[in-house]
Amino acid sequence: MKPIIFVILLISTLTLYAQNDHTKVIPENNVISSYCLDVTYDKTVHLIFPSGIAYIDLGSSNIIAGKAEGAENVVRVKAAVKDFKEETNFSVITDEGSFYSFIVNYSDNPEKLNIEMNDFLHAEKLGNQPESSMEVNLSELGDESPKTVQMVMEKIYKTSRKKDKLTESNQFGVEFALRGIFCYNNLLFFHTEIKNTSDIPFDIDFFVFKIVDKKVVKRTAIQETIIEPVRDYNYLTSVKGKESESTVFAFQKFTIPDKKQLVVELFEKNGGRHQRFIVKNGDLIKARTIGRL
Repeated sequence: MKPIIFVILLISTLTLYAQNDHTKVIPENNVISSYCLDVTYDKTVHLIFPSGIAYIDLGSSNIIAGKAEGAENVVRVKAAVKDFKEETNFSVITDEGSFYSFIVNYSDNPEKLNIEMNDFLHAEKLGNQPESSMEVNLSELGDESPKTVQMVMEKIYKTSRKKDKLTESNQFGVEFALRGIFCYNNLLFFHTEIKNTSDIPFDIDFFVFKIVDKKVVKRTAIQETIIEPVRDYNYLTSVKGKESESTVFAFQKFTIPDKKQLVVELFEKNGGRHQRFIVKNGDLIKARTIGRL
């Protein structure tokens, strides 16, 4: 057999074997494209994302990356090794469930040091979903996608501005009220509102949601369970004088045991105009489904 004929037969055999193998080729439309990024050792590249960062993974130790201190939606990236030659990568998952992929190369003088990822997004898509991203389900949201949870919170925020209040705290010229409780599958949503009737801005330090014994609610709680929101919409840091603002908090479904109650507290930053109201189990049971908004 001539060598060239043997080669042709060998290639044909290998091709047939590959086709009959159990492996499959990943379709092009299933592949998330990557952004190209240059980094250097003496400068830091900052990437500004449309929402907070939930996850960062690095392809090699040649680069370092992490959330910028005090900024949940900013990632800083730089080279950990000078003049590294091999291309590497890193990936980012945001709180809204978007997946971003980056191909990284070393450059002495990167042209792009501060990048706003919003520039690459499609405004017509819900939540400004990027073209090169794939939605990722996050464990704290259970079976719900981040996009769906965002839609629900936005709907509550925009349509639940009625005058009725389930409960409120009103003192020191500040009113902290619960406008409504809503449910969507295995998630609960609290729509809170802060109304500042004074002329002094109310700067917010933090919110606390905790289940405590009824008998010790007015004293230092001996036993308490902190309930952490899994998402929030329009989280407030300050309310100006003579203005009001509202926030929607999302929680994994929970109930309040007998002889206990949910205490919601609002603390003023560098001030003493703290607020607190109580939510009972009966209030949770009456939570409205999103379809009834």
